[in-house]
Amino acid sequence: MDETDQLRQRVRQLIQSMPVPQREFAAAIGLDQTKLSKALNGARRFSPHELVRVAEYSGVTVNWLLNGSDDAKTVTAVPAPAAGTASDPDDLAHSEPRRRILETAWQLIAERGYHRVRIADIAQACGTSTAAIHYHFPTKTEVLDEALRRNVKLAFDRQVAELHAVPGAHDRLLKLVELQLPTEGLLRAEWSVWLQVWNEVALDPRLRSLYTDSYDRWYQTILMTIRTGQEQGVFRLADPEAATAQLTALIDGLGIQVLTGRPGSTVGAMRAHLHDFIDRSIVQGA
Repeated sequence: MDETDQLRQRVRQLIQSMPVPQREFAAAIGLDQTKLSKALNGARRFSPHELVRVAEYSGVTVNWLLNGSDDAKTVTAVPAPAAGTASDPDDLAHSEPRRRILETAWQLIAERGYHRVRIADIAQACGTSTAAIHYHFPTKTEVLDEALRRNVKLAFDRQVAELHAVPGAHDRLLKLVELQLPTEGLLRAEWSVWLQVWNEVALDPRLRSLYTDSYDRWYQTILMTIRTGQEQGVFRLADPEAATAQLTALIDGLGIQVLTGRPGSTVGAMRAHLHDFIDRSIVQGA
């Protein structure tokens, strides 16, 4: 059985484990039921976006879908246990209410800000009670913790789905940049949550350990990509660690400027600055 067949088998396993029929599963991941059937039968491939949606809705990782394990070696760094989420295909029915609460809370935090979201707001948006929210998240701080873990999972899923078939380190690094731009929609919402986590971490040292584990996954992904580029002979820089520190700091700073509306700061300008840095400092070597 090849990797594609194994992927289809895992998706079928997820569908069978869900407390909804296949047509509702298709609708939940934003896919026409006919297209889902064709993908399951081998008549078409799942797109990277579809893999991310399958993983998100089912409570597994794209790494598990593609490779059978959350910790399988892949093209991007794997989250540390404290910052990651474990796939459990046999417990999807039980996890569905928690997934829905977290997804709603995450969206509210991204839109309104952490301190403007109450447990009662999450309950109202979910159509449930505050007691139901507290059952899964006893405190509001735990909601923020899980929102951060969700950010890590979304980025990890998206990177694995998009990059697993990109062999060249240069193309992979440019794709990583593209996946980190705060474009409208999901990526901007992720950036909004990150900004609020940064603020809370600065004020509450208890959150720093989780944040460090979370951020390190992104840092290590850039570092391993740059080192791969050196091995492939496409990057000529002398110090991968220094280049990684500079590039991640540049991404953070430019992203904050875009989100805060600094005059002249746009996603397009951010992309151009990052491509210029990669070309001058990594491809050519500073």
